Amino acid sequence: MEEFYIEGSRIFKALGDPKRAMIVDMLSCGELCACKILEKFDMSQSTLSHHMKILCECGLVVGRNEGKWTYYSLSADGIAKIKKFLDYITSDKENCICKEGNPGRCC
Repeated sequence: MEEFYIEGSRIFKALGDPKRAMIVDMLSCGELCACKILEKFDMSQSTLSHHMKILCECGLVVGRNEGKWTYYSLSADGIAKIKKFLDYITSDKENCICKEGNPGRCC
């Protein structure tokens, strides 16, 4: 079960950088070439590559190469996972970690 929390936290950590959150927002409109993403930010191509690597590694973004360019889009599976994770950790449930070993009331 702990792996579930680790994986979900990786996605939120990736989104913890404002520029990466903005990139995800940009990709919500559809696939973009790295060159189009670069036009919106004052950063080098290597810095963008670093941000995209983090977003791809956590599963939110997928990239595909076409010639010398890379095109990025949101991963439907990654988006579904983060929605499921957020719903899970913000919902009351029978197997909540707060109920483990403490079925009764406080004190």
